Amino acid sequence: MFSTYLFIFLSAVAIFSAINVLLSKNPIHSVLYMTLTFFTLAGHYILLNAQFLAVVHVIVYAGAIMVLFLFTVMLLNLNKEGQFSKTNLMKFIAGIAGGLLFLLLIGSLKSFDVAVVSNPELTQIGLVKNLGTILYRDYLLPFELSSILFLSAMVGAVMLGKKDKI
Repeated sequence: MFSTYLFIFLSAVAIFSAINVLLSKNPIHSVLYMTLTFFTLAGHYILLNAQFLAVVHVIVYAGAIMVLFLFTVMLLNLNKEGQFSKTNLMKFIAGIAGGLLFLLLIGSLKSFDVAVVSNPELTQIGLVKNLGTILYRDYLLPFELSSILFLSAMVGAVMLGKKDKI
């Protein structure tokens, strides 16, 4: 019963902050509202018993990417003079595009069926122990190949960022 109320609360906060990301006039406030949205989504992951995914979501999105967004917005120094004027035609086209996106969402969710999980082991997949077992047993080769790819990307970034010595 508590999880139902927590889900409703997290959903309400997520929807409120996501709408404020779009409606906020100040770009810094938009970034902060987006961070709040990411934290509420991490709460949803915890409710789904995917603790590892929640922690990674907070570290990667709410931590690293939102800090980059914040610094980018602060470095751009967005002033009112730099904004282009939005004509009524552009607002109309944006409204039509949003309405079509909404209809597409409704059409794709119309055939969605909620199924009750009959196997209780399937609900434990998001735990760190089970996720590690699956990664290192079933998907060992793709996991190791992706680690080699990331290592080569880091070496390449260091080599590109290194200044030449005279």
